Amino acid sequence: MFDDHDLGDAQSWIDEWRSGFAERARWARELSARLHRMSGTARSPDGLIAVTVGPGGDLLGLELGEGIRQRPATETAAAICATVRAAREALARAVREATDETVGAESATGRAVAAACAAPARNGREACEAGTERG
Repeated sequence: MFDDHDLGDAQSWIDEWRSGFAERARWARELSARLHRMSGTARSPDGLIAVTVGPGGDLLGLELGEGIRQRPATETAAAICATVRAAREALARAVREATDETVGAESATGRAVAAACAAPARNGREACEAGTERG
């Protein structure tokens, strides 16, 4: 059924596949470690609001300049939401770069990471839009 040549080819293919799998696993571990350390930061155009979001897009830091007191609350809320979105977009760019550098943006892992990264941005935008409509 198989001769020595066929078995040798099969063994070479298995060895190559195993080596590639180990390398992809190493890249995935590296990406995971990098993603857990990432954050995104943005500042409002007027410089009165600074926002930092963590790896999941959650708010880690919010700084408000004293000049913010001169604004109506609804304007401040809208500016905070816009700055949170900008920080999440900065985080998403950093995630895309890290993904491309490690597993490759077009790999199955890269596409999954991109999809997961897009979800918090959509959810945050919807939450901010709902919150500012009450105003």
